[in-house]
Amino acid sequence: AEQSMAYGTAGLTAALSVFHLESRGIAPEGGQILVTGATGGVGSLAVSFLARAGYEVIGVSGKSDAESFLKDLGAASVISREDATDESGRPLLKARWAGVVDTVGGEMLATAIKSTKLHGSVTCCGNVASADLPLTVYPFILRGISLLGIDSQNCPMDVRRRLWAKMANEWRIDGLDRLAQNVTLAEVSDHIDDMLAGKKKGRTVVDLSDGP
Repeated sequence: AEQSMAYGTAGLTAALSVFHLESRGIAPEGGQILVTGATGGVGSLAVSFLARAGYEVIGVSGKSDAESFLKDLGAASVISREDATDESGRPLLKARWAGVVDTVGGEMLATAIKSTKLHGSVTCCGNVASADLPLTVYPFILRGISLLGIDSQNCPMDVRRRLWAKMANEWRIDGLDRLAQNVTLAEVSDHIDDMLAGKKKGRTVVDLSDGP
């Protein structure tokens, strides 16, 4: 039960993202996969699942201590937010990624789409940067890029069971305690403050047995 809560909804969302990339034919031999917001809950789990599925994963993070954390999870390398964000306004950029798992939205998602290779796929599950998507149709009509929305809330039960089985077996994270931190109910407020300040990495599990 504790491990399943460490995965939580973020785990299902990350697993759905990998599942949809695989379903679109994005294979490990096709090239690198970019994961934005890679130290967050969904991002860190996506890095882990992708690495265990054999993909070469490039993580994006603005945290100064993110590199060792993400490489421990299986990332091949880590790039900064600045390197992952283009504000030139160009409708297309150099093709770099076979696929993308985006957790932040906004300009970074737009940049990722414009940088995706021919017939690549991009999953989208978050809007922490922005709900706006400053983009033209060119990546879609000139490179055949697919933008895939991830909706864990309405995921069919058969897909849920299939993905939870993967998380419990071939995608299972060894040493999940490196990724998830247990806190008491009394400590939640402080951890929320850290999260809003961009200081948190991975997952936080609230142990209600230690509550008031």
